[in-house]
Amino acid sequence: MPQAPDPDPPQLGQIGDLPLESGEVLKDCQVEYRVLGEANADKSNVVVWATWFSGITKDLVELVGPGRLVDRTRYQVVLVGALANGVSSSPSNSLAQPRARFPTIGVRDMVESQHRLLTKVLGLNHVRAVMGISMGGMQTFQWSVAYPGFMDRLIPIVGSPRLAPYDLLLWQANVDAIEQSPEFAGGNYRTQPILSVVQQLGDLHLTTADNYNREVTREQVLTGHDKLSPPRFDANDRLRQLRAMIGHDVTRAFGGSLDAAVAAVKAKLLVVVNERDAMVTPGPALDFARRAHAATLILKGDCGHRSTGCEEKDISARIARFLQ
Repeated sequence: MPQAPDPDPPQLGQIGDLPLESGEVLKDCQVEYRVLGEANADKSNVVVWATWFSGITKDLVELVGPGRLVDRTRYQVVLVGALANGVSSSPSNSLAQPRARFPTIGVRDMVESQHRLLTKVLGLNHVRAVMGISMGGMQTFQWSVAYPGFMDRLIPIVGSPRLAPYDLLLWQANVDAIEQSPEFAGGNYRTQPILSVVQQLGDLHLTTADNYNREVTREQVLTGHDKLSPPRFDANDRLRQLRAMIGHDVTRAFGGSLDAAVAAVKAKLLVVVNERDAMVTPGPALDFARRAHAATLILKGDCGHRSTGCEEKDISARIARFLQ
C-alpha cells in the first residue's frame, strides 16, 4: 500500500559555505527543516526545535500538536536537523567532503547553521522559543549564549551546557567502540556496520536499570545480540555527532567561566532534567539553572534519559505554561 503524502515534508535550506569553529569550512552546507503550524501576523509565536543525537526532523513530528510537547495550533514550530544527522550536511551525504573528509563540527557549528537558516532562508530575526531534547538540549544551551537576544524563551530538555565527567566517559567509550571495530574499517565500510557494542551502550544508558529490567526479559538479552541489524544512523555521521557532544562547552567563548556564560543569557529559561538520567547526567544543567535563577522541572520517574516519552504529560503542561 503506498504511503500517504507527508503534509509537512522536510525541506533543505541552502546556506552556502559554513566557517567552522575548527577553522575548517563546511562546503555547500544544507540544513534540514520542517515547518508545522501557522505563524501569526508578527511571527511572535515561532518555536525552533533542534533534533537530538541521531535524530531527523521526522522523529519530532509526532511530538508536535494539541496535548503534545508543543501545540502546533498555537505556535508555528520549526524543526531543524543538526549537522551530521544524515539529512543536513553529513559525512554520509556530502559530495565535496564525504566520509573521513568531512570536517570536524561542534555543537556551536550546529547552532550557527540553524541561525543562518532561520535568518537568511526563513527571514526570522526573533522567535518565541528555542528548545530541544538531549543533544537538542545541548544546542539550546548553546543558543542561549551564542544568540541571547534571538528568543524570549529557552527550553533545554535532558540536555547539558557542558558534559559531566561521567558523560564524557560514556561518549568516549562510544567513539572508541566505533573506531576500534573491524566493521568500521576506518570509516571506509562498504555496508553499514552493526556496531553491537555501541548499540549495547545505548541500551544500558538510555533508561534506568529498574525500567530496563521491567521492560526486557532475560531471553531477549541473551538472544538479542545475534539479532542486531545495522542501525539507521550512519557510523561516520554518528562519530561526528559524538565528537561534537564531547567538545560541547558553552563557557568556551567566556574563558571557561560558567558565571560569565550564564550572565550572557537574556531569555527566560526552563531547564528540564531527570534526576536518574545516566546518559546526560543532570548536574551541569541544574548548576546552570541555579546560577541563572531559572525555572526547573526535575523529573523523578525511572525512565531516565527517555523521560520525555514516559513523563510527556507533565512536561507538556509545564512547557505550555512557560510559553505563554
